[in-house]
Amino acid sequence: MEAKFKVPRERIPWFPTINYDACIHDRECLEFCKNGVFDWDEALGVPIVSHPYNCVVGCDACAKICPAEAISFPPMDEFRVTLRKLIADLNREAEQARRQEAVTESR
Repeated sequence: MEAKFKVPRERIPWFPTINYDACIHDRECLEFCKNGVFDWDEALGVPIVSHPYNCVVGCDACAKICPAEAISFPPMDEFRVTLRKLIADLNREAEQARRQEAVTESR
């Protein structure tokens, strides 16, 4: 039976990217996101993605509300492929650990 493992959030590449050439510095993203993904860089006068792993996997609402369309996320089809690979890698790592444990116990 194959075990299913939850992918640690830090290994999931889902978070916003800001196109600073398009950004109009209106703070909409900062005010909209309740998960604390963004902070404001006072020196540069721009939003920054300071806590990317606070972003809810699959959520792209901040990109949809950005009037300048300056926020992007990975394409969903590419993201699904990446997530499947991460899950397969975790299952493979777990199987290797089980095998190593069995070898150790048999000694």
